[in-house]
Amino acid sequence: MSQSLNPLRVVLVGCGGMAGCWLDAARQAGGVEWVGFVDLREEAARRRAAESGARNPVVGTKLETVLRATRPDAVFDCTVPEAHYEVTLTALAHGCHVLGEKPMADSMERARAMVAAAQKAGRIYAVIQNRRYGAPIRRIRRLIEAGGLGQLTTVHCDFFLGPHFGGFREQMRHVLLVDMAIHLFDMARYLTGSDATRVWCKSWNPAGSWYAHGASAVAVFEMRNGLVFTFRGSWCARGLSTGWNGEWRFLGAEGSAWWDGGDTFRAERLIEQVHGGDKMGPLTWEARADDKDGGHTGLIREFVECVRNGQVPETICSDNIKSLAMVFGAVESAETGRPVEIKPE
Repeated sequence: MSQSLNPLRVVLVGCGGMAGCWLDAARQAGGVEWVGFVDLREEAARRRAAESGARNPVVGTKLETVLRATRPDAVFDCTVPEAHYEVTLTALAHGCHVLGEKPMADSMERARAMVAAAQKAGRIYAVIQNRRYGAPIRRIRRLIEAGGLGQLTTVHCDFFLGPHFGGFREQMRHVLLVDMAIHLFDMARYLTGSDATRVWCKSWNPAGSWYAHGASAVAVFEMRNGLVFTFRGSWCARGLSTGWNGEWRFLGAEGSAWWDGGDTFRAERLIEQVHGGDKMGPLTWEARADDKDGGHTGLIREFVECVRNGQVPETICSDNIKSLAMVFGAVESAETGRPVEIKPE
């Protein structure tokens, strides 16, 4: 973004734990001027306002009041999932662009209404899917796009961690699917360039879980072009943890790749078909960085540039709803015991 442009005037809604990450990322991204802070607990809003270093921001407990007082360009929504619908529609009604936390909404009906409201208002509404903005995942996407593995046929993702969050997450229904798997499902869409059409899922709460519901799950997704994506995960796994990006295996018609979710990547490609087997050789990924990487920072930077230039962010709501549909399709399948067709629209 050109340094000559004025910064985006932003109100932050939801000043709990995640807000600190957003403040740090926005500071690194640049182009953001904090003009207001909103939280149901005024002391939390005042604390984040002080941390931001903003000059005389408006602080309050009611979003509409703060919007009238500040007339910002955009609203950053760090509230809990149930509040995203009201926050987004209120912000759009006041002419604001919106960047919101994942998951986009707590139901598909609300998500569809949010997409329609953004399109009617002619404003950008994008969702934080920060994990697709990491440098390694973007390199792997380029390798797959270049045909390094041949036609991609199957993708597997394992996710095993045991975090103790406390608070609302430990009481959520289908906590793994709704609060965390949205990241892995969105990553699968990004990596494969394909959308899900059907899912079968089993969700359960194993012995020893400190969550109220659904801390473990397995899911099998049918994707477009005949691709199959599988997910296995637990949020109450003690020991032998994966990273937060999970561990991935990619199977193509001409090779396979494995990624640990961090900086470790291995791939082999078919060199020659020989009697009794295949001769395989190593395949390396590109070392160059992507101009969009940087997690939250890269995503916020892109959002600011898109607002200024009239472009469309990668995680625009009309695309991100396809990742959310995978979540709620998996939830429905887990609750009914049947495969479910995935219909974002």
